[in-house]
Amino acid sequence: MLHLRVISPAATTDDLVALLEAERGVAHLTVLRGAAVRPEGDLVQADVARECVDDLLARLTGLGLDHSGGITLEALDTVLSDAADEAEEAAPGEGTDAVVWDELISRTGEESRLSVSFQAFLTIACLLAAVGAITDSPVTVVGAMVLGPEFGPLAAIAVGLVLRRGDLVRRGALALGVGFVLAMTVTALATLAFDAVGLLAAGALDQLDQVEFIYQVGPFSLIVALLAGLAGMLALTSAKSASLVGVFISVTTVPAAAFASVAAVEGRWAEAGSSAVQLVVNLVGIVVAAALGLLLARRVRPRWGRGRPLSSG
Repeated sequence: MLHLRVISPAATTDDLVALLEAERGVAHLTVLRGAAVRPEGDLVQADVARECVDDLLARLTGLGLDHSGGITLEALDTVLSDAADEAEEAAPGEGTDAVVWDELISRTGEESRLSVSFQAFLTIACLLAAVGAITDSPVTVVGAMVLGPEFGPLAAIAVGLVLRRGDLVRRGALALGVGFVLAMTVTALATLAFDAVGLLAAGALDQLDQVEFIYQVGPFSLIVALLAGLAGMLALTSAKSASLVGVFISVTTVPAAAFASVAAVEGRWAEAGSSAVQLVVNLVGIVVAAALGLLLARRVRPRWGRGRPLSSG
């Protein structure tokens, strides 16, 4: 279930309470008159079955509460209540299959920011992948794949394309474009440093049997990217975010970017070019599959609202 908290002007509270009382998937309805200070009004709280949330948000915004008050949602990990159990039973469908579109927009928008932490994680992931490639260590490469934060911007682009949200597409594209360029530049400089201190021998890249998948592009490169994009979007829309770890491990975006930098510094242009193609194939494949998965979800359960513009902060 999700915990719903609404700040409502006093004049709207009765309509809000009546709306929540009529919803079968609502439990633990609480009304605190005059409790809200900024903005001024009443505080109304309830626990709502996930499968009812999207339609309920449509009605709440229909009352103008996103402008005159405030609406927040919070996931509940544990709920011990007969009333909550009855509400979930009465709600139509399965909670794990429900798509809360505004939650998806907010989440992908937040995770696609070109922030210091995003750039740091991406750069460290590329450096780890470079070390893994140089030492022919698939374990290190897999660790870099898990650490990479690039699925957030990719998901934002897919959501933006499907919902025609240019702000999401621009934010995701900016994070990927600037993020990968900076990370690959730092990786190239680190490779030069490895060369200078003797950590990277001239023939170190000749025998890479364990990590050659990084730069070998084939039909399965696209197939894996498509499956990963579909699985990633399914994980986001069905609240199964733990499954995203498997998505990260399955794609070679970060390793390909890192190896392209290493190979270019070493003058191995064929491997550098193949790695760059691998990177593009994975990025495009993930976005295409994620967008197709989202289109399917939209046909099953159409998005109700227009969404709110993302903050620039």
